[in-house]
Amino acid sequence: MKIQMVDLKGQYEKIKKEVDAGIQDCIDNTAFINGPAVKEFQQDFEKYLNVKHVIPCANGTDALQIAMMALDLKPGDEVICPAFTYVATAEVIGLLGLKPIMVDVDENTFDIELNGLEKYITPNTKAIVPVHLYGQSADMEKILEFAEKHNLFVIEDNAQAMGSDYTFSDGKVVKAGTMGHIGCTSFFPSKNLGCYGDGGALMTNDDDLALKIRMIANHGQQKKYYHKVLGCNSRLDTIQAAVLKVKLKHLDEYSEARNKMADYYDENLTGISEIQVPKRAHNSTHVFHQYTLRVKNGKRDELQKYLGEKNIPSMIYYPLPLYRQEAFQQYVEEGFSLPVTEQLCTEVISLPVHTEFDKEISDFIISEIKNFFN
Repeated sequence: MKIQMVDLKGQYEKIKKEVDAGIQDCIDNTAFINGPAVKEFQQDFEKYLNVKHVIPCANGTDALQIAMMALDLKPGDEVICPAFTYVATAEVIGLLGLKPIMVDVDENTFDIELNGLEKYITPNTKAIVPVHLYGQSADMEKILEFAEKHNLFVIEDNAQAMGSDYTFSDGKVVKAGTMGHIGCTSFFPSKNLGCYGDGGALMTNDDDLALKIRMIANHGQQKKYYHKVLGCNSRLDTIQAAVLKVKLKHLDEYSEARNKMADYYDENLTGISEIQVPKRAHNSTHVFHQYTLRVKNGKRDELQKYLGEKNIPSMIYYPLPLYRQEAFQQYVEEGFSLPVTEQLCTEVISLPVHTEFDKEISDFIISEIKNFFN
């Protein structure tokens, strides 16, 4: 049997008629840039997220960069971000001449750890970037309280938890990516809401920020050929918007399917003492962008090799802390280390989880993991 980390082909075959019609409409109308599908998807997405403004852009990394530009962060300003995440989160901070302040994460949720964060605050600290890693929201209520106390901007990196619901202590339920000053997401094909190329978006409830974000993403212009600020060229392709418009209608259904597969893994792997199945936060739903185990006996790499020999794909997100990457050495002192991040980088391994749940494939993966540990 052929097993994939994400079954995009199987997903496409179920929505082929709708997707093909949307793409064909773009071609028939030659509306390749800023065509009607872009505005239609934007409006549908705003309604789904219950957010005032969605500004589509070219990719998730652009979204993060545009967000920081829109907040007028200046070279030398410090931005707090987790050390255990994808490079893009910290990469754009450095590219803009800002300083990434990398902090540890919670060992259970993998999201930014707020305990002890006070020690990182300096007069130059201007923003914090919580990453909703693997599919569930960081503890945004506490993050927002922390940010308000220290007068920080909050930029949510929601590339991995689109569709996740966060519940505040007063019972209010909101979508991940809509709670900070600006939320950012990616529509990379393997994301929970993915297109068939590159794509991204920013979300905000602030009218003035939305206006500025739109200008920055469009060469700094509000009126064509009149440029108010220095910007960039970052827009969502019309064909990709047509794809996303169709897939958005199925996003909650996709989340349910991912949870079904995750539940099945949990049920069958929980009894293995050498591994820890994913912990689920009490105040956030999980959409399982990744189903990530922790292998606690030092045999993570051996497990991955064994699974590979059985033609079972797996991924390690992430094998190296950001502060150990060569690109970030200028931002950290020699010997800098964060204990939970160091541990997770040696323990985590993600298994296939996607919208096309197949019991036979799941049983095979589970049986081989059990065989490895027996």
